[in-house]
Amino acid sequence: MSKRLDNRKKYTRNVLKKSIISLLQEKPISSITVKEICEKADINRSTFYTHYSDHLDLLNKIENEVTEEMDAYLNSYSYEVEEEAIQITEKILEYINDNKLILRTLLNSNSSLHFEQKMMTLTRRYMLNNWMKESNVEEEKSKFLSTFVISGAIHVIKDWIDNDMDQTPGEMALMINSFVNYGFSYLED
Repeated sequence: MSKRLDNRKKYTRNVLKKSIISLLQEKPISSITVKEICEKADINRSTFYTHYSDHLDLLNKIENEVTEEMDAYLNSYSYEVEEEAIQITEKILEYINDNKLILRTLLNSNSSLHFEQKMMTLTRRYMLNNWMKESNVEEEKSKFLSTFVISGAIHVIKDWIDNDMDQTPGEMALMINSFVNYGFSYLED
């Protein structure tokens, strides 16, 4: 009986997740109501409130789920060598490619800015713990440098998503890492 309840919970949460993602493709989160989500999911409101406090709670849980999956990717690799940095960037881009609908939606202007901020925080922690600690850059400068690099990478990835991922994750990983490591000199090659 317990397994059956778990499967029903999973089904309900999955259909609610798909419903809000679908609605976010059409309009901003501030215009979405629990009623609309429930109608799209064919779930009654009391069932919705059994799982989430409101539509923002549902969105936050989705963002946290994606962030945790990305964190697991980042923590499963070593990043000391440039080739490994390219490989982890490629893995992240493959994850984005495999989950393009949800990530395109979470990074678009209809969603909240919280997801992009969560991605920045996650990536900053990864950069500061793995790359910055080996350099002689003081902590204050490394914070600004990581913000600069991560913001640029996120916007390059958003452009890549908006262009229907017209380049492979490997090509994009090489490009992003080249921008980070070589800046404008990369364009001169």
